[in-house]
Amino acid sequence: MTDEDASCPVPASRYDEVVLGHGSGGRLSADLLEHVFLDAFGDIGPDAREDSAIVETSGARIAITTDSFVVSPWRFPGGDIGSLAVYGTVNDLAVSGAIPEWITAAFILEEGLPLAELASLARSMRDACVRAGVRIVAGDTKVVDRGNGDGIFINTTGVGRVPVGRALTATAIEPGDVVLVSGTMGDHGVAILSVREGLTFDGAIESDAAPLHDLVASVLDAAPHTRCLRDPTRGGLASALNEFASASGVGIRIDEAAVPVHETVRGACEMLGLDPFYVANEGKLVAVVPQDEAAAALAAMRAHPLGAAASQIGEATEPPIRVVVETSFGTQRVLPLLSGEALPRIC
Repeated sequence: MTDEDASCPVPASRYDEVVLGHGSGGRLSADLLEHVFLDAFGDIGPDAREDSAIVETSGARIAITTDSFVVSPWRFPGGDIGSLAVYGTVNDLAVSGAIPEWITAAFILEEGLPLAELASLARSMRDACVRAGVRIVAGDTKVVDRGNGDGIFINTTGVGRVPVGRALTATAIEPGDVVLVSGTMGDHGVAILSVREGLTFDGAIESDAAPLHDLVASVLDAAPHTRCLRDPTRGGLASALNEFASASGVGIRIDEAAVPVHETVRGACEMLGLDPFYVANEGKLVAVVPQDEAAAALAAMRAHPLGAAASQIGEATEPPIRVVVETSFGTQRVLPLLSGEALPRIC
C-alpha cells in the first residue's frame, strides 16, 4: 500500500457503488458526505452540514451555496425545473440567515432537447428570479450525446449577504426550544409523484415551490434569537429534525397531530405506503426558536402568505439524541433518518 492509498481509506459503507439512496437526503447521503467527501476534502469548516457556507471577506460575511436539480418530470403542478432551481437556491441562502443576491446557473443538456422547451424553462427561471429578488450573473452550458442524459439538469450556485450579528446554526439548539413549521408537509413530493406515475387523487395537489426569503425575514424580525432554520427538501421533515438533534446533541419530541398535512397528501401517502414526514417540500420552513419567542415567531409565520397553516409541532428535549413522535393513539415512535430512497428525482 502506498502513502497515497493510506491517506484515502475505503468508505465505511456496505455499498461498493453509488445507489439512488445516496441522493435521498437521509442516512446514505450522510454516509456519503462523511466517508467520501469530508474524508477526501478534510475539514472544510463548521458549515459543512449547513445549507450554506458563511465566509468572511473584507469585513463582509457572505453565504455561498450550491445545488443541482434533476427533477423528473421537468414540469409538475405548481412549477418546473427552472423555477425550482431558483427557489431551491434562494431558500438554502435564506435559511442560513443570508439575504440572497446572485445566482449562477449551469445547464447540462441532452442532444435532442427542443429549443422551445429550453427557452420556456429559461423564462421560468427569469420570472422566478424577479419574484425572489435575485439575479443570474453567470452560467455555463454543456451538451451530452443523445441517450446519455435526461433532457436537462441544472446546477446553481447562490451568493448572499449575511447581516452583522446574525448566526443561525443547529448546534445552538437547547432543551426547551420550540419547533415550528410554516405549513403542510409533503406537497411537493406528492405533486411530482402524481404526474410521474399518472395518479389522480380526490383533491388537487400542487408543489409548494416558493422563495422563502421574505418569510424568513419576518420570522427573524419577530424572533431575533432564532436558533436555526431549514427548508425540509430531500428526506422531508424527518431529515431536518434528525439533523437538528445530531448537530446539537439534544432530543426532539414531536406531536404528530400538530404537524399539518393536506388531507389529499395524507390520503395519497396512506395509499402508497409513504410517511409524509419523509416526503420532500420546496416552499416550507422549519424553525427552532427559544420558548419565549415562539408565540411571536408563530404569529409572524401565520401573518405571511406562505405561512398561513403554520404550527408549533414540538420541542427540543434532553438527550438521548433522537427524534420521537407522539402519535394520536397515545404511543411513541422513533423517527430515524431515511435509510433508502422513497421518491427518486424530486428535486
